[in-house]
Amino acid sequence: MSYARGPGLPDVDATMPTVLVVVGRVNPADVPRLCDELDNLLYDSGATEVICDVTGLTHPDLTAVEALARLRLTARRAGCRLRLCGARQDLLMLLRLVGLSDVA
Repeated sequence: MSYARGPGLPDVDATMPTVLVVVGRVNPADVPRLCDELDNLLYDSGATEVICDVTGLTHPDLTAVEALARLRLTARRAGCRLRLCGARQDLLMLLRLVGLSDVA
């Protein structure tokens, strides 16, 4: 099966936000994969904001903070704002500590 998009701007459903879900423990090898996944979600989407659901993040450590910083950069490069959903207090504290409180 093939799909061809017609000419003009892509259809954007404002009721369906772009969401990236991060679960489990993030290790350094996961960071590029998460950025690629976000890049693929945003490609040609027309989205201006992406929600990163971290409810299932089990170990909010500096590796998770690095991943979120890189995801924020990936979103910015695509013209989007990254917003967290479901962040625990320990993650929020780490984000504030490193100057990424605007993500939360």
